[in-house]
Amino acid sequence: MSFGIYDATIPVYKQGLATLLHLLDKAEEHANANSIDVHELINGKLAPDMFDFKQQIQIACDMAKGGAMRLSGQEVPSHADTETTVAELRARIQKVLAIINSVTVEQFANAEARDIKMVFPSITFEFKGPRFVTYWSLPNFFFHVTTAYNILRHQGVAIGKPDFLGQ
Repeated sequence: MSFGIYDATIPVYKQGLATLLHLLDKAEEHANANSIDVHELINGKLAPDMFDFKQQIQIACDMAKGGAMRLSGQEVPSHADTETTVAELRARIQKVLAIINSVTVEQFANAEARDIKMVFPSITFEFKGPRFVTYWSLPNFFFHVTTAYNILRHQGVAIGKPDFLGQ
């Protein structure tokens, strides 16, 4: 059995999304134990010019579903970034997990040769599958999962490396 792009991405996205669900649990536990509004935590930032915790989750979700869909040759579903509560963030993660769980190994058959084009207002990126995974999808996914973790840690939530790495 060979190790392919599916193996390098789908299980990683799933684990990272599970980490985000766990971080939401930890945020709620911390808020309840310290009699603070959980919205203070999910609206928290590391710096004034950075996205807040909830936006980090939204972008991590977008990176995971975008990676899975683009690499399997499918259209990326759009989700509005309207979540403002822990329950809504959990629902967003669960929706993305359902999308990722629907992707099969067979759909990744041509991922190595697949052309992936990312068009933004000021720049366009063009990748083949492997470069998309290693230079765009996974680095961005980890950046936003890690930043979400760091925002909670910065706000005093008792989390450590095992909370990030998961099972």
